[in-house]
Amino acid sequence: MKRLMIAALLFGASLHAQEKTEAAAENEAAKWVNFAILAIGLGYLCAKTMPPFFRSRTSEIQEGIREAQKIKAEAEKRAGEMDARMARLGADIENFRTQASAEMQQEAERIKEATGRQIARLEQQAQAEIETATKIARRDLRAYAAKLALDLAERRVRERLDRPADAALVDDFVRDLALSGSEASRN
Repeated sequence: MKRLMIAALLFGASLHAQEKTEAAAENEAAKWVNFAILAIGLGYLCAKTMPPFFRSRTSEIQEGIREAQKIKAEAEKRAGEMDARMARLGADIENFRTQASAEMQQEAERIKEATGRQIARLEQQAQAEIETATKIARRDLRAYAAKLALDLAERRVRERLDRPADAALVDDFVRDLALSGSEASRN
């Protein structure tokens, strides 16, 4: 850039010098010489500064293109992976559905078996309770029947037993007690 500035100054100076000569002689040849000097100076400056500038700019552009190609390749790779995932997604969903269905069926079977075991256990408990209730009812029935029999026997005995028979029974009982007491004191 400095060189361009210098070239512009030279050009300006040459123009200024040219104006003076025009005013003095208005020499057409001087104009052409000045123009040639200016053109050669600018050409030299351009030839000296522009190729390295263009080379560095070209290398920057090429590097940018390489980076862009890498990024594009990575993006295409990711896009391909995403497409593959999307293609597998339907199969994965179907696989998930079949697994879920199989698991639900297994769970239903497990629940059915557990329910069957629970029902069998409840049936056994109910049977045991029925047997226990039956035994208790029979025992209660026997006790009730025995009580009724005793009540009936007591009524019959009371009907048959009069005062003299009652007194005789009491006397016999007292006598038996006295005899057992005397035998117990001897031993």
